[in-house]
Amino acid sequence: MNKLIVILGPTSSGKTDLSVKLAKKFKGEVVSADSRQVYKGMDVGSGKVTKKEMAGIPHYLLDVASTRQRFSVAQYQKLAMKAIKKIQTNNKIPFVVGGTGFYIQSITDGVVVPEVKPDWRLREKLEKMTVVEMFEKLKKLDPKRAESIDQKNPRRLVRALEIVLKTGKAVPSLGKNQNKKFEILEIGIIKSRTELKNRIHLRLVKRLKNNLMVKEIEKLHKILSWKRLEEFGLEYRFVAQYLQGKITYQEMMDKIEIESIQYVKRQETWFKRDNRIKWVKNYIEAEKLIKKFI
Repeated sequence: MNKLIVILGPTSSGKTDLSVKLAKKFKGEVVSADSRQVYKGMDVGSGKVTKKEMAGIPHYLLDVASTRQRFSVAQYQKLAMKAIKKIQTNNKIPFVVGGTGFYIQSITDGVVVPEVKPDWRLREKLEKMTVVEMFEKLKKLDPKRAESIDQKNPRRLVRALEIVLKTGKAVPSLGKNQNKKFEILEIGIIKSRTELKNRIHLRLVKRLKNNLMVKEIEKLHKILSWKRLEEFGLEYRFVAQYLQGKITYQEMMDKIEIESIQYVKRQETWFKRDNRIKWVKNYIEAEKLIKKFI
């Protein structure tokens, strides 16, 4: 069996619930494709699936990296392919689930991503630039990568520039070649912008209940600098700023919601480039697609 199912969509679209229900129905196991859920200790802020939510379905590529180390798409690709092979060997269907487009397409398109070792001198030089300067530089050197990157995330910008400057060329174009190792079905979840805004708000309220997310980030600060925490973006950036007294609690909440919507737009831009994605509104539509596929 070499079939592979991808469940993707923007943040807060309901990928976790849908993928677990589908995996239970079709004897599948889940390979996470989320660039923050790979890190140990980043649970509440990243929306990592809980044991209860897994409902007995094995999940891979969670908690595989230390927050002290940088985890690249090349590393993700290697570990994800290993997990997929293991799942298929057990005659189960792998469900690749997430919202990190770069991770997903490293699997669906089988592109060889350059594994560039850290160049600390270059990074030090790049980190002296503002995020705006780094983004403008990336736009000139690799406009396609600039289209989808979080332009306010210095960690991502430094890494993208490092790859381009060290290899002398842009990251290989994704989305053109289906990975010939698999028969792939890509399912995307559609939600209206209004519904996504509501879901993002409710999710944030839940994460802040009993200060769960704030406590998580305080705990991470015992081993990480504020700068490193802010590099993880979204919730981690703004809770870290709140804990440093740079912004108020309300400003923290507002900024997380605004940035989350902007992130949704970037995710949608990335996914729109892939015309293989079958978009669905609910479980019933996804189930029909999978029944036909398998």
